[in-house]
Amino acid sequence: MKNAADSDRGNWKLVVFGILGVAVLAMASMAIGKYSVPPSAILRVLFAGLTGGQPDVDPIQQTVIWNVRLPRVIAGLLIGAALAAAGATYQGLFRNPLVSPDILGVSAGASLGAVLAIFLKMPVPVIQLMSFCGGLLAVAAVYGVGTAVRGRDPVLTLVLAGVAIGAIVGAGISLVKILADPYDQLPAITYWLLGSLTAVTRADVGSILPAIVIGLLPLAALRWRMNVMTLGDEEAQTLGVDTRLTRLALIFGATLITAASVSIAGIVGWVGLVIPHVARLLVGPDFRRLLPAALLLGGGYMLIVDTLARSVALTEIPLGILTAVVGAPFFLWLLAYGKRGWS
Repeated sequence: MKNAADSDRGNWKLVVFGILGVAVLAMASMAIGKYSVPPSAILRVLFAGLTGGQPDVDPIQQTVIWNVRLPRVIAGLLIGAALAAAGATYQGLFRNPLVSPDILGVSAGASLGAVLAIFLKMPVPVIQLMSFCGGLLAVAAVYGVGTAVRGRDPVLTLVLAGVAIGAIVGAGISLVKILADPYDQLPAITYWLLGSLTAVTRADVGSILPAIVIGLLPLAALRWRMNVMTLGDEEAQTLGVDTRLTRLALIFGATLITAASVSIAGIVGWVGLVIPHVARLLVGPDFRRLLPAALLLGGGYMLIVDTLARSVALTEIPLGILTAVVGAPFFLWLLAYGKRGWS
């Protein structure tokens, strides 16, 4: 009992330390940029916004913080946390360390929805809505095919169905890119597919927040069943877990938060693959500890990447490029030198 209590206190200390670290990163992200803002001005603007007062700062600083930096920081936190949580869920559910949030075609489906909306010259809210619906429809198609086939291994069947649906959706994206106007639509499509938080607004944050919260609920509620699911279907059923219903709920939650993230940020790769590995090395494979660790690490990582994207060059670098440049070598290092490995 004493060891368990000590372990719980240690976990809470890690969570508190992680929250403080993310708060510091958020403050630094709001301060750093082409137009630098002192931390004191940030605190005054945030306090005035919460209390309804008028901050004693330069109006330009207030506009930059409240209308540009703050929505972008919150969006980065939500998207990084969501993608990392989805990656941790998929990796545990499919018992495969190489699985990422696009394994069931959610990223490809969301991309196709957004690409079609851009091709049809729809406004930004419609682009986000079609992207969100595209991701959900792609996963629904994958799950429908996997259920209809009913192979011996339901996990393998879902993965193979995801690969097939993803290939079909990818062909659709390529076709739309060929048909798009090369001077207007094609650059917009290409930039969106590379991922960016440039145009994020407070309305965008408000549009994805409910979906991310709803998607995280089954992941948190079923966290102990997730541990059982990693043992395999037969063992989980022996322990009294309804594997089919549990898998459906977990896939729904992970898909929902991934589709919501992609709908406003585009494709941001490697976050859902690398961050769960880092979290697993820090806290172990127990999903009760792995989920909050992935949420905090994913949010912090996305803040760092987004700050670099808008500050290291004269032109903003797409997020997908930076996450690949940082994530791929780090993942290779994990493969070569990770001592604890996958468990």
